[in-house]
Amino acid sequence: MIEDDLTPREIVEQLDRYIIGQDKAKRSVAIALRNRARRRALDDDLRDEVIPKNILMIGPTGVGKTEIARRLANLANAPFIKVEATKFTEVGYVGRDVDSIIRDLVDIAYRMAEQQAFREVEEEAKRRADERLVDILAGVASSAPPPPRLAALLGAGEPTPTPEEMEAERQRREQMAQQEERVRRFTRQRLEADELEDEEVEIEVEEPMVQSMQIFSAAGMEEMGMDMQNMLGNLFPGKKSTKRTTVAEARRVLTYQEADKLIDNQEVARDALEAAEEDGIVFVDELDKVAGRETGHGPDVSREGVQRDILPIIEGCTVMTKYGPVTTDHILFICAGAFNVAKPSDLIPELQGRIPLRVELDSLNQGDFERILVEPDNSLVKQYIALLATEDIEISFSDDAIAELARLAQQVNDTTENIGARRLYTLMERLLEELSFEAPDIGKQTIPIDAAYVGKQLKDVVEDHDLSRYML
Repeated sequence: MIEDDLTPREIVEQLDRYIIGQDKAKRSVAIALRNRARRRALDDDLRDEVIPKNILMIGPTGVGKTEIARRLANLANAPFIKVEATKFTEVGYVGRDVDSIIRDLVDIAYRMAEQQAFREVEEEAKRRADERLVDILAGVASSAPPPPRLAALLGAGEPTPTPEEMEAERQRREQMAQQEERVRRFTRQRLEADELEDEEVEIEVEEPMVQSMQIFSAAGMEEMGMDMQNMLGNLFPGKKSTKRTTVAEARRVLTYQEADKLIDNQEVARDALEAAEEDGIVFVDELDKVAGRETGHGPDVSREGVQRDILPIIEGCTVMTKYGPVTTDHILFICAGAFNVAKPSDLIPELQGRIPLRVELDSLNQGDFERILVEPDNSLVKQYIALLATEDIEISFSDDAIAELARLAQQVNDTTENIGARRLYTLMERLLEELSFEAPDIGKQTIPIDAAYVGKQLKDVVEDHDLSRYML
């Protein structure tokens, strides 16, 4: 049963909170995500036969391709990595090999699994950290030398004590233990009441002996460099040093130390490998930049080679990582590119066959810009209102101001380079630049932003095409 997973309609509704338009692309990724839930409900024999239907998004920059993939991964709580195809080269050329995509994905999955494991033991780790803080604040020294008579009781060579001396020593130790417990109880009460947060304490921290090491070598050798670093770290453990800090900061450090003791790293690694294999999402951007046939010379000589190297990963293969082997059969690949020069048909046929779903994203117009400015949960207008509110400045955008901003964004995109919704970032920053600079000195005020204000602040930049080419 898959009732606990979001339906495609619910996935689209969640994506609508952050992304305006692009309904076709949202439907495609929603179905792909739902199919993963459906696959988990199948019998074991059939489950392995169902492979993800990879997606190719075609559209200009700034229309939401990356954001759709990223938000989809957040919804699924899945390991996600975005890579540019242009960063990779054919095996034999200087540059990164495509297997590093999967290794990086597994690293992300491991951090996610580690964070989840930490959350599960966080309460116990905090309790242990507080106990260590009580010991430190109460002055409990577990390694303190024994009292003189105790040495005799332990057989340190002195004459055997009399029964009276042994009883006196026992009573003295009981009194010390009672006094110590009273101090600890009083310290714990103050610690729980947050009365000691600013007190300074000394804690022991471990400094790794091998700080960092990188090995630059042939394709596939980065992992060997990582393993050598781990081996050297085990052979030469970090030395411990004393750090003086506040109780609040010490609690954070000690909590991580205690959590690290409670977490089973091997189990975390197993969970990470499973998450990467079953739920991983890889977003390959700028795929159109490596489209095209071999010319045999020049800087584009490895374009088709990059495609051929990417093919086995998308097709399904095993990649070695420092946590173990990972099969890529069920990783979802979402590829994207503008394809304004090259065409999807310029990709090698084998790669085309492994990306069966193609969806075209629409270019944004003035109406889309107006909606993007105000409708998403993380809209730019909401962000700047919140940012300036921290300086006790209340700003409000009128409808005509929003319309004017959208019109100017469309105008600049038409007359210079079309960068889609990213144009709004530069316009908004330019619009509020003076106000953001003067905000700490203005004091509490309410400032309306209308069309006249927008025109005044952006007039010079928009009218001067040469300036806007550099500023916007």
